[in-house]
Amino acid sequence: MIFSKQWIFGIALLFCIHANAQNSQKLPATNIIGTAVSVNYDNNTPSTTVNTIANVFDGKFDTYFASYERSGTWVGLDLGEKHVITKVAYCPRKDSESRLQLGVIEGANRLDFEDAVPLCLITQTPPANRMTEETVNCSRGFRYVRYVGPYDVRCNIAELEFWGYKGNGNDTKLYQTTNLPDVIIHTTNAAEILNREDYVRGTISFISENGTKIHTDNLDIRGRGNASWSMFPKKPYRIKLDHKSRVLGLPANERSWTLINNYGDKTLMRNLLAFDLSQRLQMSYTPAGVPVNVYLNGEFKGCYQLCDHVEVATNRVEVVKITPGDIAMPNLSGGYCLKIDAYAYSEKLWFSSQSGIPVSFKYPQQDGIVSAQYNYIRSHFNLMETAVFSSNYKDPVNGYRKYLDTETFIRFFLVGEFSGNTDTYWQTFIYKKRGNDQFFWGPVWDSDLAYENDNRTYPINTRTGNEWIFASTGSVCHGRVREMVNRLLTDTEFVNQMKSIWAYYRDQKIINEEALLGVVDQYAIELEASQKLNHIRWGKLNEKVHQNPKTYGSYAGEVENVKNYIKGRIKWMDNKLGYKPAPPPPPPPPPPPLTATDEKYFKDVNVWAYASNVYIEGIDASTLVEFFDTSGNRIFSKMIHADIIIPKPAPLRNGMYMVRLTNPKGNSKVVKCYLE
Repeated sequence: MIFSKQWIFGIALLFCIHANAQNSQKLPATNIIGTAVSVNYDNNTPSTTVNTIANVFDGKFDTYFASYERSGTWVGLDLGEKHVITKVAYCPRKDSESRLQLGVIEGANRLDFEDAVPLCLITQTPPANRMTEETVNCSRGFRYVRYVGPYDVRCNIAELEFWGYKGNGNDTKLYQTTNLPDVIIHTTNAAEILNREDYVRGTISFISENGTKIHTDNLDIRGRGNASWSMFPKKPYRIKLDHKSRVLGLPANERSWTLINNYGDKTLMRNLLAFDLSQRLQMSYTPAGVPVNVYLNGEFKGCYQLCDHVEVATNRVEVVKITPGDIAMPNLSGGYCLKIDAYAYSEKLWFSSQSGIPVSFKYPQQDGIVSAQYNYIRSHFNLMETAVFSSNYKDPVNGYRKYLDTETFIRFFLVGEFSGNTDTYWQTFIYKKRGNDQFFWGPVWDSDLAYENDNRTYPINTRTGNEWIFASTGSVCHGRVREMVNRLLTDTEFVNQMKSIWAYYRDQKIINEEALLGVVDQYAIELEASQKLNHIRWGKLNEKVHQNPKTYGSYAGEVENVKNYIKGRIKWMDNKLGYKPAPPPPPPPPPPPLTATDEKYFKDVNVWAYASNVYIEGIDASTLVEFFDTSGNRIFSKMIHADIIIPKPAPLRNGMYMVRLTNPKGNSKVVKCYLE
């Protein structure tokens, strides 16, 4: 095993920190800070004399701090200078023990705590009348430390203690809540995020790789979504960083990102499963997304999905950017990114097609579009619509194919139908390239109602009539979109093309029961620790929310429901599309025997993984690299010509893979590679 200099340096620092920790001591509570106004429970009025923050450091279990405000309140210490914190201890108010569960202990170097990061999340209900101690594994030094009470509990803490030693520390090791990355956001002056229009200023930190990596930036943050913003207490957010970044190693180097709340999805994975399906069907762009734990102003908000913001950008929707000066052909023809949008009426820039389909603009937007471009793309959308509904719509030259790219449409359709997403055509992204008359469909988005999570269509696989899910009365479409899709399905050539595409991915075992259930199992393992905390925070695991058709008694039960749906859906889709497995190909001829040169070549080749990258070394000729899962399914391949570092490519996830290397003569070597 090869150890990097950074790894060795980190281990040395950890030994140094451990040695310093032996000299740690209980830190004196000489300068208490926190929420000034407490509550007098005798008359439920604000107070500055009873139940105050001073009680938290008086050494008595029968006194406590209780704030007048129910949320966003805290108590802590100004240590005067930086200290590395090695241990914390706390005691709840008697008969209010559960109010400390999901409380957060933070460290900061700004008095307003905008730069704070967690030192500890209290994951269990602690006992009363004694101190519960937690070891803190964080190498950064902090001047300010505090306890932030969970939502709606008035803080209610009896005692709090900190241990540590003086020192600036470093960022070798920070606290990470679970195996998932942490996203920590503090708005300036703890300002509330009130709506989807007004950005709030703040600071964000991403902590990952078991606390060994942190990325911090300033940001603007606001609400996002439609029903998910207005209906759910767990809010989704749009964030805009000050600087472009490949956040958590995701492909796009951009400023704009989203935090998807997945409130109605008890598995917390449905959007990610739809993204995986999109990747398997090789859609030109699939939004990148990873599950994360989110903290906002010191409150644990639960498990979210950090995801691309859909926009025109490299590694997102890749079309040529149009400028206000592009008012003549061919530049006027693109690029554009639109959304067939049931909520278009609330957008600043949108149009209604000639048949009443509402369409909003993703790119260009109001501050970057000119009237010639607006009129052109609206007219061009109408041309597509007219072609679909014309009498000669099947004509290969002048019919709908002139304006609608069937390759992307079919893949988009298959993702929606396989996943059973009743929202597929409620808000649908399309885009248009410069110099191309066709509209391309995608990316896939908003699949929290998919995979059997909508009471309006439950149970999907046994519905009578053998109808596509988009055609069901339980699905939602706007305007004449449903008619458009139905129209395409009356074209035999279109249906045959869809059958061919489906058969290809089935025959290649890219879509099969073992592979898809394996993805569910991988996510279930990855999400296990975080989902427990998330469901404690929101308390809805055994309650129906939004369109949930049923509850399943546990997280495992919710996951099993998804797996049962997938098993049934593969059979349903095979039957609907008349799929019959292709006969196995004849075995390939044996490769030529390895020469001494081949032996030396393969001896020098090395494949290994670290963090989010795959490293391939010792390459001096064109080499085909293929990743196979433990079931023998080929998941990823790439032709390389020299040593290379590959960011962990989709759809590879953590786990064991067999890597086959094939040199120009057709000789191969197979090695193991574990991704984590």
